[in-house]
Amino acid sequence: MGNILAIVGRPNVGKSTLFNRLLGQRQAIVEETSGVTRDRHYGKSDWNGIEFSVIDTGGYVLGSDDVFEDEIRKQVELAISEADVIMFVVDAKDGLSGMDSDVAEILRKSKKKVVIAANKVDSNKQINDTAEFFAMGLGHIYDISAINGSGTGDLLDKVTSYFEKQPEEEETELPKFAVVGRPNVGKSSFINALLGIERNIVTDVAGTTRDSIDTKYNSFGFEFLLVDTAGVRKKTKVSENIEFYSVMRSIRAIEHSDVCLLIIDATVGFESQDLNILHLAEKNRKSIIIIVNKWDLIEKGSNTHLEFESIIRTKTAPFTDYEIVFTSVINKQRIFKALEAANRAFQNRKRKIATSVLNETLLPIIENNPPPMYKGKTVTIKYITQLPTKFPAFVFFCNLPQYLKDPYKRFVENKLRSHFDFTGIPLQLYFRKK
Repeated sequence: MGNILAIVGRPNVGKSTLFNRLLGQRQAIVEETSGVTRDRHYGKSDWNGIEFSVIDTGGYVLGSDDVFEDEIRKQVELAISEADVIMFVVDAKDGLSGMDSDVAEILRKSKKKVVIAANKVDSNKQINDTAEFFAMGLGHIYDISAINGSGTGDLLDKVTSYFEKQPEEEETELPKFAVVGRPNVGKSSFINALLGIERNIVTDVAGTTRDSIDTKYNSFGFEFLLVDTAGVRKKTKVSENIEFYSVMRSIRAIEHSDVCLLIIDATVGFESQDLNILHLAEKNRKSIIIIVNKWDLIEKGSNTHLEFESIIRTKTAPFTDYEIVFTSVINKQRIFKALEAANRAFQNRKRKIATSVLNETLLPIIENNPPPMYKGKTVTIKYITQLPTKFPAFVFFCNLPQYLKDPYKRFVENKLRSHFDFTGIPLQLYFRKK
């Protein structure tokens, strides 16, 4: 279960710059999936081998240039309810503002771990300017410059010292299913329908951290752990900012799972918020199935569900290889079908393809459809192998990887998918020089 750091503060103090810097350390390692819109406000970072998720709360407020005080207060309360450590960013050039003091007061009362970053300290002359922030009563002030990175090392040492040492996840053979989605799409009803089917549900297994209770589920020949994070903590008063709230809530569940069952509301359609949650799962390389709930409320034409499917896949492209199950949780329709799909997606995630089979299958296809020439140079892919990771990742060794463009990479991925069953799984493809 990952650690979560939330960045809070007034607008224009440099939260986003700092956020980008924290993610930058990993950007070299983590290749973005082509075509996935980078989620600007959530990412993974790591400092001295300690991995954590970073959330920039500023990014979730509409019209964030002139954010009103209550919006900032909402963000802070959200961060308090969801994050393990809060980084409060203030502006050394502007000095202590009334809004900073308000935020500090909320944070002091919260008893959360807080670190203060005084940003825009670009030269030694300004170091004395940050002394006034001690008046907030939140301890040491870390002078930093998000733009050039000075001071961020000490700041991150402090942040990571607060994270609980992550216990090694007990290796369980059982798949972990997380039911995710926007509020009011029927997540709780879906879970209740599952748990109500048979009453021989085995005990609650305490999750590795206080935030996750995994319910062991055994019925109809299925055995899995249901990751439940939403029901554990009481909802705070901040549910007005539903968009941000549901993404924050989903992050823990997604990171802690193998398969994400994304539930959407048929009467509303596939919205940008559903897409955000799908991208989170995709970015974390989790198996994905989409469950369209409340299908009983839709007027049916002869090919309604095909049209509906095609709308969803158009929106999630280029990642379109996943199962969509139409259910009515209230009528307990096709819940079993959803479990079967989730189980298949879990099996596909574990699939390992022998190197010889990969090369025999794909190299002839690549030879017949070679990458386009670039600046008069021919790109040749010589050898393919699967990496020993928890999710399917492949390395293609070639002479000029820098000249391979996204459309060709997608062509190769589609061939991989059409010959081996990876339905429901975001694949990671690396193109490397031999």
